[in-house]
This record gives sequence, structure tokens and C-alpha cells, in this order.
Amino acid sequence: MAIEKLEQLEKRIQALQHRLAGVGPMRPGSLSVQYRRPAQQQTPFHQVSYTYKGQSRSEYVRPEHVATVRREIAAYKRFKAVLDQLIALSIQASRIRRGTPTALRKPPPSKSTSSKGT
Repeated sequence: MAIEKLEQLEKRIQALQHRLAGVGPMRPGSLSVQYRRPAQQQTPFHQVSYTYKGQSRSEYVRPEHVATVRREIAAYKRFKAVLDQLIALSIQASRIRRGTPTALRKPPPSKSTSSKGT
């Protein structure tokens, strides 16, 4: 049973690795609308905010680049979700290869699939 389970996991791992290869351009962050005069909500502009290597940053986004930045942020979120799945399956496969008794148990749910607020 463990060999069959390992083969299934390895097939799923390969499929996830293939998905990672096709992610395309990506960037972390969130896109928001800010106002130069917030009290009057006048002169709106888009801003992308992100944290990378412990540094928080915000950047102005030109109107013609908003759609591209949205796609890149969505690609990054997909990348992170697939990577979380890949790591969970890789840990499970490693446990099976080593013969760890907990190898056949389901791993705890990843952050991307758990409900918020619990």
C-alpha cells in the first residue's frame, strides 16, 4: 500500500511542478486605490503594496499598467497555493520513503485551504 501511495504522490508532485513552470510573470502584493486628497476623495491613483525580504514597499502604478499588475498578483497567489500543496505532498512522500508511521495520515490543511478566523 505504501508503494502505491508513494507513486500516487509522485504523480501529483510532478503535476504540481509542471503547473509551477507555467505560472508566468508574477509579483507579490495587493493593489489599491489611493487619493491625493483623501478627505474629498479627489485625484485617485493605483498603488501596489508588498513586503519582500522584510522590507515593506508601496509603488505607484500607471493606469495603463493596472491590468498587468493585477494579472501578476493573481499569478503570484496561484504560485503560492501550488507551492504550498507541493511542499505538503513532498513531506508526505518523504515520510513514506523513510517509513515514518505518520506517513499515511493526511497532512494538516495548508493556510490557503483553512478557514479564516479559526
